[in-house]
Parts: sequence; structure tokens; C-alpha cells
Amino acid sequence: MSKRFLSGNEAFAEGIRLAKPDVISAYPITPQTIVVERLSEMVEDKSLGAEFIHVESEHSALSCAIGASAAGARAFTATSSQGLLYMAECLYYASGGRFPIVMMNADRSTALPWNIYGDQRDSLSQLDSGWIQVYAENAQEALDLALMSYRIAEDSRVSTPVMVNLDGFVLTHTYETVEIPEQAQADRFLPPYETENRIDFDNPKNMAFSAGPDTNYIFKYKAHEGMLAAKQVIAEAESDFAEIFGRSYSGLLERYRTEDADYILVTLGSIAGLCRETADRLRAEGIKAGVVRLRYIRPFPHAEIADALKHAKAFAVLEKDISFGSEGTVFTNVNSALQRAGLSVRGSNYIGGLGGRNISAGDIAQIFRDLQGDPPHVNFIGIGGDGNG
Repeated sequence: MSKRFLSGNEAFAEGIRLAKPDVISAYPITPQTIVVERLSEMVEDKSLGAEFIHVESEHSALSCAIGASAAGARAFTATSSQGLLYMAECLYYASGGRFPIVMMNADRSTALPWNIYGDQRDSLSQLDSGWIQVYAENAQEALDLALMSYRIAEDSRVSTPVMVNLDGFVLTHTYETVEIPEQAQADRFLPPYETENRIDFDNPKNMAFSAGPDTNYIFKYKAHEGMLAAKQVIAEAESDFAEIFGRSYSGLLERYRTEDADYILVTLGSIAGLCRETADRLRAEGIKAGVVRLRYIRPFPHAEIADALKHAKAFAVLEKDISFGSEGTVFTNVNSALQRAGLSVRGSNYIGGLGGRNISAGDIAQIFRDLQGDPPHVNFIGIGGDGNG
């Protein structure tokens, strides 16, 4: 392994290089652009033997990746914000066709007002599109997820596309030291892509067809089964990854000091590190604080989140998202997990970071302190709570 000082975007591009995609369909959008820029340079200097296709829109980018995958090629694309929304139609074609595309999304605010900074409303709006969704915390995890995502997506039990989300600017443009595996290690972990779900002129089959009520229903059920199967495949991939690369991950979620915690903050993405540091400081003050970082939102870790929260006096979900007129989407999913487990744990939702607004250590500490009382159901950091949520 070698070490380099890379941004999250550059680290992810290195991970894609190691995965050896056959086709890269690219359309730039801030703050994703650096990923496809670096990959174009790799194709140009022959360090990556891929077909690089510069398309005319985000819709075309995913359409191109779908076509490549249907031909049996390992495909990659990337997008962000309005670009993700523009390709929303194609998200359903990719998942419905069971094409194991990997796409990097640089999480960014959606219009209006127009804003290029990072929140997670773009990706969380697409949870029902049938894609596996995973959220990286740092550049090293971003690189590693580039490799693991292909391993997961291409498993015949899963056959589902994966969206890897990196927080815009906070992660995509922040530099840190990253370990880059050797190509031989990556090849050992990720075998060449083989699939029967492809165009084959010697054995013709119907692909991307229409289906009436009787059979359409079954296709959707099978897609749901594939998503659920990803839980086991993720565990297997991470076990092999730890053996080969010496870095381990914790599955669908990561628990930090939750075993004896009275108050637990659930969050996702790059803010998790600051949440853990804040929990440590509060522990020194006598407040038993813990943190759960959601890594995968689809498939959702229902049993795991219930187990993590079952002994807490109260929990809060901190997310960069709001479903207008209700609550944050992540909070809804966490509450569902507790309901399914038959648990009654007092919870509150904290909305922050919209449009890239800073979330400080003081903001996070205040959330933990709020939980010792009875905060409103939905709280906008720096603005106030709305008990009608």
C-alpha cells in the first residue's frame, strides 16, 4: 500500500481505478466534478483501461451506464444535487433492470434557493428508487467503498445498483492522508464482472420489457429480496476486505460508546466524527453520551438500530434533511425500526446543515443537553423547535 494526501473526490477516483470499470459515463457538476476529471486523466495516461464517455447531461450519464451494464460491462458514473434529480427517471430503470452500476453522489443542497453547498436532501429524496445507499464519513472510507460497492452490487444474490454518498465540500474537497491499496490486492478482493443479465446474441433474451399487473408485482418483490440480501453480502464483503486490506468496517451502522449511554445521537456522513468528539467531552462532564453512525440507509438496519437504542433514556437524530410538513426522513426510518422492535424510547429530530450551514460542536453538545429534558419533536438548529412536527 502507498499513502497519499487526497481529497475525498480524489480518493474515490482512486478506488474506482482499482475497481477497473469498463465504461465511465461522465457529466460534471459541482462538487462532484473532480472525480470524473481524475478518472479522465487516468484513462488518458493509460493507468485505467476504461472507455470514458463525456455525455451531454446527467440523464444521459446514467442512461449510458445502464446501456453499458446491459452489455455486460462494469459501469460507473457520478453526480450531485440537481444532477441526481435530473437522472431520477433513470434510477428506477437501473434498479428495475437489476444493473449493478456504482454511482458516486456528492451530497449537495437542492434548489430553490440555488445553493452549491452540502446537505443530504438530494440522495435522501431517492430512497425509494431501489438503489443501495451508503454514506462515507472520510476519504479513506470513500476509497474503500468504491471497491466494496462493486463487490456488493455484482453479487448474484443482490444485483442492485449502489449509490455512494460523500458530503459535498466537507468531504469531497477536504484533504487527508489515505492508504491506497496495490492493484493485486484489489484484484484479489474484486473479481472480474460476470453476469447472465446481459445482452447475448448467442442466447437472446428479453431485457427492460413491460410487465402487466400479474408479473410486475413479482419483479418488485424480487428487487426487495435483492436489497434485503445485501445485508449478508455487505457483512461477507467487509470480512474479506479486512482480511485482505487490514481495515475493518462495522456493517450497516457504527456504534460509539452506546453500551451504557443514557443519551444517544444518531447521524450519518462526515459530521459523525465531531459528534463522537463531543460525546467524549460530555462524558468527562458526567453526561453518558453515545453516538450511532448510520452507514447504510438502504438496506435500512432496523434490528441494529433498535439494539443500539433499546437501553437509552432518549435519542436524537441529527440529519441534513427535512421532509416538509413532517420530519426528517432519517428520523422516520429510525422511529420505524423502534416500532418494529416494540420499543418505546423518547426521540427528537434535529435538522441542521441545510444549504451547507455549519453545525458546531456547541450545537451538538446542546442536543445532548436538550435530551435530558423534553425537547420538541422537530428542531431546526439555530432557529428553534416545532412541536407540530
